Amino acid sequence: MKAAVHDAETRIDERARVSLGAPASAADCARPETLSGDEWNRAAHSAMALMTFGLSPISLALAAIDWGAHLAIAPGKCFDLATHGWLAASFFPAAVPVAGADADEEDEGGVAVHAGLADPRFAAAAWSNWPFQLYRDAFLGVQRWWREATRGVPGVERHHAQLVGFAARQWLDACSPGNFIATNPLVLDTTIRNGGANLAAGLRNWLEDAMAMAGSLAGVHPRGAQSFVPGRDVALTPGRVVWRNEICELLQYDPATTGVAREPILIVPSWIMKYYILDLQPHDSLIRFLVGAGFTVFAISWRNPGAEARDLGLDDYLRDGFFAALEAVRARCGEAVHAMGYCLGGTLLAIGAAALARDGRRDALRSITLLAALTDFSEPGELGLFIDASELSALDALMWRQGYLDGAQMSAAFQLLNARDLIWSRMMSEYLLGRRTKPNDLMSWNADTTRMPYRMHTEYLTHLFLHNDLAAGRYCVGGQPVALSDIEAPMFVVGTERDHVSPWRSVYKLHLLTHNALTFVLTAGGHNAGIVSEPGHADRYYRCATREAGAAYRSQHEFVKGAPVVEGSWWTCWRDWLRERSTGEAPARTPAAGLGAAPGEYVLQT
Repeated sequence: MKAAVHDAETRIDERARVSLGAPASAADCARPETLSGDEWNRAAHSAMALMTFGLSPISLALAAIDWGAHLAIAPGKCFDLATHGWLAASFFPAAVPVAGADADEEDEGGVAVHAGLADPRFAAAAWSNWPFQLYRDAFLGVQRWWREATRGVPGVERHHAQLVGFAARQWLDACSPGNFIATNPLVLDTTIRNGGANLAAGLRNWLEDAMAMAGSLAGVHPRGAQSFVPGRDVALTPGRVVWRNEICELLQYDPATTGVAREPILIVPSWIMKYYILDLQPHDSLIRFLVGAGFTVFAISWRNPGAEARDLGLDDYLRDGFFAALEAVRARCGEAVHAMGYCLGGTLLAIGAAALARDGRRDALRSITLLAALTDFSEPGELGLFIDASELSALDALMWRQGYLDGAQMSAAFQLLNARDLIWSRMMSEYLLGRRTKPNDLMSWNADTTRMPYRMHTEYLTHLFLHNDLAAGRYCVGGQPVALSDIEAPMFVVGTERDHVSPWRSVYKLHLLTHNALTFVLTAGGHNAGIVSEPGHADRYYRCATREAGAAYRSQHEFVKGAPVVEGSWWTCWRDWLRERSTGEAPARTPAAGLGAAPGEYVLQT
């Protein structure tokens, strides 16, 4: 089994290595790309991946064996677990958890970066009544017991411990007393008061969702995806498509002021999302905010690829995406560029900036802004649960069959990361209480999924997530490695407190990989809501600190302790930072007629 997984990983790594410009091995030159045995292996893996929705049962089985075997030879851990279980079963006061005691943990330095919130599933006062209090406390006790059981077992590989804990959490969330009519006081009370009308409404909601799911499998947009249509309800900032190739479009926005900052802004969104998360409705559009602040703004809009793009790799997205768009912006403005990248777009920007610095083209970028973007993937958070050799082998087989990774498949993985809120709490509200969640612009954008080419997705999972080549100085562009330490342009880096995709502690590790001036901001919210955090948004705050070029490293603990909390949106802080690093003003730049009005064609592709 291990040999098969190793062979699959080696095949993925070799294919990606060749695509990044490294010389092929002699064996690769002497044999066909795939052997008949490889075809059989892929067919078997693909069939399994289709049945398991791209997840690897082998990976979970190996984790369970590792955890179970080491737990069996840890008598002290077993005794502690047995003692805690007996006390909880006996309802010993010290062992019974307080309602909602599943509070958020502190950071690694022991400093809470946000207040611990009670479990929202049991926030209602009705959960304090008998017998629902017993259901609640018993469930929380079991949840706490399993959390302890999957942690601190001597000898268990860290990834395996996390995977077992994740699997246990999924089963526990599914068994929560809040998910069943008979054990949920809110559902019982609503059913009695409404004469069961809530259950009838919930059944209708379930039927609608089932039909929508069947439609999404047939290529129809899921429910909510068309509630806010780009160009009609969102992505409304006026502009033009000024350049286009087979991978992306370049949008330039109409100026809102007579004078603008001399250096333009180029926005590089992630290719796993549509760019208009940064241009939602006028009140929460970051692009409109920047235009109104007196900047010339360009944005890349990635094409939504199909099976025909299966052989596009990371080099293609870098060369024909970021580099080509950067040259188009510089040709129109004649200045260095303030470049901003979001999520994996930020990772691509960091790679591109390192390549430009290596090649002596540091003058192309005036500044670099990275929003919720990883450059060190050694601790990618819970997303790393889906990244190991076995899982990549399953994904490789699934994508090889399709030619791409479908957005719905990727969305399902992200939902599992926060199943309590995104799956079970929503199902309780919509199916048991009969309440339909009203779509908003961010939810609609989230349902407007994209696809990723087979080769590119395989390369970034292997080289970035699995091997962490960028942080280790092994990642190659044009056949030569790049180093983030070569970057001299000042950086503005944003992490969000509740990010399941790019944990802020991992984002912060960029301090260890660079020596340039770096301003780090930690803001309230998650991966999306923390970035879409317009001025005036309630309950928004941030911390900000700058490390000057060449200054000593400050730990995460020191950052949190030393950076005061500032109420409001980090957008205004970034606006001022960009202004301070611009070299003056220029007359407003109006985009040429170009290739049509924004938001362009690619963003509308399904």
